Amino acid sequence: MKLSERYNQVNLIATIVIMLITGVIYYQAISLILTNQKDNSLKVEEQEVFDYVKLNHHLPQVFASKDQQITFISAEPNSVKREFFNTTYYREKDEPESGRGLVSSVKVGDRYYKILIVESKVETEDLIQIIFGITIGVILLLLLVLVITNRLILGRLWQPFYSILSELKLFNVTDSREMPSPNTTIDEFNELQAEVTAMAERVKKDYKDLKTFTENASHELLTPIAVINSKLDTLIQTENFSEHQSKLLNDLYSAVSRLSRLNQSLLLLVKIENKLLNDRQHLDLQELIDDLLYQLEDIFNDKEITVISTIGEKEIDASNYLIEILLNNLIINAVRHNRTNGEIIISLTSQNLTIKNTGEQVALNPENIFTRFHKASTSEGSGLGLTISKQICESLGYQLVYSYEEPYHIFTVNF
Repeated sequence: MKLSERYNQVNLIATIVIMLITGVIYYQAISLILTNQKDNSLKVEEQEVFDYVKLNHHLPQVFASKDQQITFISAEPNSVKREFFNTTYYREKDEPESGRGLVSSVKVGDRYYKILIVESKVETEDLIQIIFGITIGVILLLLLVLVITNRLILGRLWQPFYSILSELKLFNVTDSREMPSPNTTIDEFNELQAEVTAMAERVKKDYKDLKTFTENASHELLTPIAVINSKLDTLIQTENFSEHQSKLLNDLYSAVSRLSRLNQSLLLLVKIENKLLNDRQHLDLQELIDDLLYQLEDIFNDKEITVISTIGEKEIDASNYLIEILLNNLIINAVRHNRTNGEIIISLTSQNLTIKNTGEQVALNPENIFTRFHKASTSEGSGLGLTISKQICESLGYQLVYSYEEPYHIFTVNF
């Protein structure tokens, strides 16, 4: 849920709750005010009875009225308590309706009378309903205006934030383009933009320094590695060594060769990440795979691996160098982690390339299988083969995924 939507939701709920509480209080206040007015009207009628009796020394004549009824009932002296009360008002031939009454007393000569004055509250209740209805209408109108206003105003207020967010989504550490500043007068957004820009510059600088260091270190390693290889070749060819010395020299030669391959892999990763290998051309993937399988026949035979291939037609636009490395890494990986008398199944369609191989009957962890230098303890590789394959696929817009369906480990390149 977006922040603006969450704010509107909380604001709307709080407003509705406050309006409901205020509406109940407002209704009770209006009802109390109109009831007091009705009580004042009853007091006026009571006073008129007192004035009439005082002047004429007898009870006034009672006439039928639609909104008021006055009744005089003979009572014991001092037996009547003056009070207001809610009651039911009966009109002639009409249904009963709510009313407000006043009980009082008057003394005419030696006789004592109870006065019962009742007035209809229909007009008062109608007035309350009208006022309350108007109030509810105004509240709903205010809520509607509030929702529309919040949506429009918040949308404009948060526009600089979304501009900064879109720039962050497009941010590329290899891009030299500077992040544009949003046109806003909001201090918080200006501060956020300043911090994001400063962070982007620091990241680019760190990346540039790391890139320069990696390139320089890899290039600097090439010379001593070449010298060591040359000296080892000369040493092996010019002297007679014991079996133990030969083994030591062979181990040393293997270690230097491994170091050379590692250095080449790191250089290749740097070139791929910096998009330095963009020599795209039209390639026949079917032909490339067939050629590679033919070159690796001796390796398959040495390990007694059965290769089953279903190669369909597929043409792509990509770097020939990168595609050859990708295919070689995936197939050699299937050989290296296979077992004797194992099986490799290669399938190529217009949608994907799938390479299955038998091996350990345990699924690999998909979270770190493409991590640099992650490899099995028994592997003789550098731990960069799958990482390079992943980087190649990403640079070409492909997707490399791993899955396990017993007994096969499956690597799939989705075009």
